[in-house]
Amino acid sequence: MTEGPLAERIARIGDQFAISGEFQYGEELCNGHINTTYRACYLTEDGVQERYILQRINDYVFKDPVMVMKNVEKVTRHIRWKTMRRSRNTAGQPLTLYPARGGRNYIDLPEEGGMWRCYNNIEGTHTYDVVENTRQAYQAGNAFGAFQELISDMNPEDIRPSIPDFHHTPKRYEALLRSAEADAVGRVAECEAELAMLKTWSPMFSRLINMQEAGELPTRITHNDTKINNVMLDEETDEAVCVIDLDTVMPGLALYDFGDMVRTATCTASEDEEDLSRVVMQMPFFESLAEGYLDAAHSFLTKNEIEQLAFAGWLITAEIGMRFLTDYLDGDKYFRIEKPNHNLIRARNQFALARSIQSNLPRMEKFIRRLMKSYNRHK
Repeated sequence: MTEGPLAERIARIGDQFAISGEFQYGEELCNGHINTTYRACYLTEDGVQERYILQRINDYVFKDPVMVMKNVEKVTRHIRWKTMRRSRNTAGQPLTLYPARGGRNYIDLPEEGGMWRCYNNIEGTHTYDVVENTRQAYQAGNAFGAFQELISDMNPEDIRPSIPDFHHTPKRYEALLRSAEADAVGRVAECEAELAMLKTWSPMFSRLINMQEAGELPTRITHNDTKINNVMLDEETDEAVCVIDLDTVMPGLALYDFGDMVRTATCTASEDEEDLSRVVMQMPFFESLAEGYLDAAHSFLTKNEIEQLAFAGWLITAEIGMRFLTDYLDGDKYFRIEKPNHNLIRARNQFALARSIQSNLPRMEKFIRRLMKSYNRHK
């Protein structure tokens, strides 16, 4: 647990929110790439320890933190309203924002680095950075499918993009080409093979965007960061309890969410793995993921969405690889790194996974079709 200046800082920040009790200790949580996150423990008058999550919104990534918070507030309110109207709590333990001084659910603290918010700590849960078994894959898919179902009746126009064109793959590719052309930190020579491979893939980058613009895919409110570690799982049962990290909730395609799940929940190697022979899409994990997702989401998805689910896994994996590579060429400004070539390692890892997914697309698509036939038989 943290002591000294960092603990004092956590206590100061926590004092800005509607938290009762006496501060006991704090710790930094370092499993995210973007925001600064602390967990703070307080002792109530009844002698009970209660923990809270304090988080600073990264304003380099999120240029309008107030707008981000308005999106988060709308989504968390809608989920609470929806679950209260149902006889069972579909979302497990939903996230709750605690008010800050002044009555808002956030507070700007320039002396502490910017805008902060406070969430409930989801007790009795944990997360995985890498899926370990098919049960976890099913639970991750089901959790995000249920999340999408809960907000499927919200109007996408009520939510603003927190990062414009976040999953616009053609624009991500254009940004990469600009970074390669600029070669700001002299790294492009290391990446010639990756850039050549991406050129051969580039004709496929526009498929989903073109279908959306043609009205063939509906715009929905989506999570847009559906990594396995954004699902809190029960420590004892590994059942999904809560979806977290809502900063990228914005209008998009349901396919983006499923695609990022395929990227993060079908491979047993971490995205830092340098032995690319281990970076392989595991078909049993995909099948469990797809089953969990469609068990929760098949009722509102369209035929076109379902037909593109497997392809979305390849597309988003390739896109995230491009984002890592772009950040590497730009000098590592976006993603938190632990070593000088960290983003290059991540990029090569993701491209290896994309190749593995691509080779398995026919099997993946066949399994999706078989699942949908089973749902149709039980209607």
